[in-house]
Amino acid sequence: MATPNYRKTLVACYLGFVTQAITANFAPLLFLTFRDTYRVTLEQIALIPFTFYLAQLVIDLAATRYADKIGYRACVVASQVVSALGLVAMVALPGLLPTPFPGILLAVVLYAVGSGLVEVLVSPIVEACPFKNKAGMMSLLHSFYCWGAVAVILGSTAFFAAFGVENWKILALLWAVIPLANSFNFLVCPIQRLPVDREGSPAGKLLRLPLVWLLILLMVCSGASEATMAQWASAFTESALGVTKAVGDLAGPCLFAAFMGISRLLHGKLSARLNLAKSMLLSGILCCICYLAAALAPAPLLGLAGCALCGFAVGIMWPGTLSIASQKCPLGGTAMFALLALAGDLGATLSPTMAGCISELAGGNLKTGLLAATAFPVMLIICLVLVGKRGATGKR
Repeated sequence: MATPNYRKTLVACYLGFVTQAITANFAPLLFLTFRDTYRVTLEQIALIPFTFYLAQLVIDLAATRYADKIGYRACVVASQVVSALGLVAMVALPGLLPTPFPGILLAVVLYAVGSGLVEVLVSPIVEACPFKNKAGMMSLLHSFYCWGAVAVILGSTAFFAAFGVENWKILALLWAVIPLANSFNFLVCPIQRLPVDREGSPAGKLLRLPLVWLLILLMVCSGASEATMAQWASAFTESALGVTKAVGDLAGPCLFAAFMGISRLLHGKLSARLNLAKSMLLSGILCCICYLAAALAPAPLLGLAGCALCGFAVGIMWPGTLSIASQKCPLGGTAMFALLALAGDLGATLSPTMAGCISELAGGNLKTGLLAATAFPVMLIICLVLVGKRGATGKR
């Protein structure tokens, strides 16, 4: 019997995170195009990211109960197919329905379902593969979301410059080819399951453990620390440097994503020689410094440097938390990964909104919102110290 080729599994999972990057980053580049083409208001546009993250939260929650029952392969193949359908629906539905905006939201819900399934399933699929240095593999895996985000922003910007933003539907169909092709990768690659404690409800048992609640809070802080700067990077760059939106997108979120990818890539290569807990702790301290630099630096370029380096600081937080959870709670299974994905999405949903509201109360001063968001990396540091004092809840 031939030895399973788990490298095929890795490639499929890498492209799974690239798919998630496409679904998360493509539509925001078209917000003004939607406004002008479909006469969508800014209030309606604000519902697009809210709907995306809310749908992901619902899928994260559902996956705690049903992913193991349905099976990894069926769910992860569905994630790619639904993501592709969502991108195609973004092209077709607004013109088919009497009112365009519901068509946009339906498309967003479709690919958000795919994105949520990717988030819940791909990490445990890689964790279950018989690789050494799981922490490094996890960090390298999550770097592909960053490279996907950079590719979407740069590729879309180049396409719009060459062919015009009015041809965005062609580009959407081109991006849809990636998840559609990757669905075939997941159909044929070897997939293993994580070991799970089969006594009772896995999620219910996990939520009775104080350690798991610490890990959930750690993931909330990880998601919040990453998403707040990522969501506001473009607006911060535009306001601080006085540049156009196109330049702001490239100098803000694109630079942030690139540094985040570099962080995950380096940690993936060097993790065997690094202590994960200490690396996370240093990342939390650097993240605090970056938020303070963005909020308090008198020179705009120093603020931009804080914004970019924040990507490097938060790079290992999300995958690092997953690796710590696997070490501390090895029998958590898919339910644990789903709970942590839910926690990360919750932090990513609430924190940018909180920063925006505080900035609005401060007279539109975004730096005030970023200063308040420094609380999340501070809490992350505290959680890391508390988690480090607790032992594992079981053995494989």
